[in-house]
Amino acid sequence: MKPQLVIVGAGPRGTGLLERIAANAPELYAGSGLDIHLVDPHPPGAGRIWRAAQSPLLWMNSHAEDVTMFTDETVAMDGPVREGPTLHEWAGLDGRTFVDRQIQGHYLRHVYDRALADLPDGITVHHHPRRALRVSGPREGRQQVWLEGRPRPLLADLVVLALGHLDAELDPEQAELAAYAETHGLVHLPPDFTADSDLSALRPGEPVLVRGFGLAFVDLMVLLTEGRGGRYDGDTYVPSGREPVLYVGSRRGVPYHSKIGYDWTGERPPLPRFFGPDEVGELLARPGGFDFRRDVWPLVAKELGFAHYHRLFTVHPERTAVAWRDFEEKYAAAGSDAEVRALVAAAVPDPADRLDLAALDRPLDGLRYGSHEEFQDALRAYVEGDLSRRHDPRFSADLAVFLGLLSVYGQLVRLGNIGPWWHGFFSYLASGPPGPRLRQLLALSRAGLLKFVGAGMTVAAEDRVFRASAATVPGFAVEARALVEARLPEPSVGRARDALLRELRTDGAAETPDGLLRVDPADGRILDGGGRPHPRRFALGPFTDGRTPGAFTRPRTGGPAFRQNDATARTALAFLRGLAGRAAA
Repeated sequence: MKPQLVIVGAGPRGTGLLERIAANAPELYAGSGLDIHLVDPHPPGAGRIWRAAQSPLLWMNSHAEDVTMFTDETVAMDGPVREGPTLHEWAGLDGRTFVDRQIQGHYLRHVYDRALADLPDGITVHHHPRRALRVSGPREGRQQVWLEGRPRPLLADLVVLALGHLDAELDPEQAELAAYAETHGLVHLPPDFTADSDLSALRPGEPVLVRGFGLAFVDLMVLLTEGRGGRYDGDTYVPSGREPVLYVGSRRGVPYHSKIGYDWTGERPPLPRFFGPDEVGELLARPGGFDFRRDVWPLVAKELGFAHYHRLFTVHPERTAVAWRDFEEKYAAAGSDAEVRALVAAAVPDPADRLDLAALDRPLDGLRYGSHEEFQDALRAYVEGDLSRRHDPRFSADLAVFLGLLSVYGQLVRLGNIGPWWHGFFSYLASGPPGPRLRQLLALSRAGLLKFVGAGMTVAAEDRVFRASAATVPGFAVEARALVEARLPEPSVGRARDALLRELRTDGAAETPDGLLRVDPADGRILDGGGRPHPRRFALGPFTDGRTPGAFTRPRTGGPAFRQNDATARTALAFLRGLAGRAAA
């Protein structure tokens, strides 16, 4: 029999892996037959998140020119570069467009079809539109992949899990709120991919508490306003009368930062500078391991600061007080945060030009407002200020920090378990909504259909209602019969509703303390509790400790997901070639 490879998940990650298999097969697998089985109930390429069957009102949150599924020479990998069109090149659109997700789904289908066409003769792909329920089999032998509705398993010499965002069981607090809602006739919508949520229970004109201020919230905002017949007339929202009133808060109490609205020009900061392969190697070699906050974050902060000030000093020198060469030398020598702050205070006169990561992360910390109305005015001014800055090239040091974030993430994926905080911080700074969405948010706020609760929003279930409050506005609280948890489920093997992941856990697969599947950073093989990589099981994606930034890669940024896909494809092909050779012998 020909060797058999099963890939569970045919969305962007599974498609990207298939593209790397097609690119590497001429070198590593020429002349041998191979069956590849793609298991996914959703269409290959688009998968669940990017499928055509969703509202055309929902956009990507990246410019079309910033989305590619193809490698270039900036990717540090062993396999060949196979260039291809970015989303905007393929679709024939202005690169600054934020396309809807249906168009992205069609682009992903193009990538999938091209990968199929590029496979050498003898390699055949079979799509199984079903769910995978579990994987069984001995470590050193063939695996069995059991599918929903099929009495016999797929036999697999290797299995790669390329799952995306997964549904999860409720955490204890959510379960308690859901039980209270069921008992008292309230509405509790748990974390979910918003396009899949049933929003019909959210009644027109009634208050709805929303916990979460990221991209899931933006989708919710769109579906409950334009999705119910409202429209925008310039900066004014014209309601349909079918909208509820959204009261939104979160840990930070503010929306994610707007996408930057100008292009990069000139020299890029020379990254990595303070956090690169040597520093990662030193951290990994420590006998006692490392602590993210103590050992990693200072290096990350210095790297982001270097990116910021390199841009400021080299492009906007009139806003600095010393020469870049002198500043760089002293910045490199600074051994503490206090030294860096003193150096920056002396060299950068305007505080608006200084990078303050703590203030960026928690902009409402310590602020208190005398009334709910006063806070509404203040937060609208905050969002307007963010929009203005993120679309003004005079503050292009912000874009340099974005490039620094991408560089840092590319190194962090090599460390594996770094805890959940970093991913949230990265998403808040670098993966926020398009500027037009924040302008819509402001219009809805002025129309009285969107109200801000504050930072550290808490929700109590009492007196047959949900009650929300935050320290930002002392004494203010709002009651509602409906509560929406506006965020994706946290990736957690232990709470995943996916039966396959639960079975892996039972079978001994290792987890990080925050519930991510542990994988070998070299090639994605699943690790057991003793740190041994499974010879026949691999995993890629957001439920692993090798998770990468965002769903897609910007061109010419080194794409760590490309590097991972290439390494897994090459390891798998070399293993399968060995099997084919032994079978032939």
